[in-house]
Amino acid sequence: MTIKQLVTSQHPILKRSIPDVTLFDAQLAELLLDLEDTMYDVGASAICAPQIGISQKVAIIDMEVDGLLQLINPQLISESNEKVTDLEGSISIPNVYGEVTRSKMIVVKSNDKNGNEVEMTAYDDIARMILHMIDHFEGKLFTERVSKFLSEAEMEAYFDNE
Repeated sequence: MTIKQLVTSQHPILKRSIPDVTLFDAQLAELLLDLEDTMYDVGASAICAPQIGISQKVAIIDMEVDGLLQLINPQLISESNEKVTDLEGSISIPNVYGEVTRSKMIVVKSNDKNGNEVEMTAYDDIARMILHMIDHFEGKLFTERVSKFLSEAEMEAYFDNE
């Protein structure tokens, strides 16, 4: 529908807990479309409502060939003991990247856009992005979880090795 402006990392909405969505209506459906348009415009793989200044637990994740995952009020049910450290960044903090350790597998409960409860298991990059979005809903930026920030040269080497 509409490409929205991203808020900066200093915006107070990114530092506070976000309330659950309680109204599953046309406005929510429009927000999901706005998030999709904005995500593709900025070249991201995931985006949530607080990143465009809206205090709602709504996120979308581009799962590539598996399509778009819509997350509304996501809750972490369980996570694996196996952890993976990988590179993360955020459209809220341009040009900052770091290594973050997260669970390899998670089980999450969420709502669809009609309010129906759904449960899913996610692995690897999708699990990482869901956990990143849940952090946003709790007012945490990925930089609070970084074990090592990467310089520009380290970033280039990181991508050369992929």
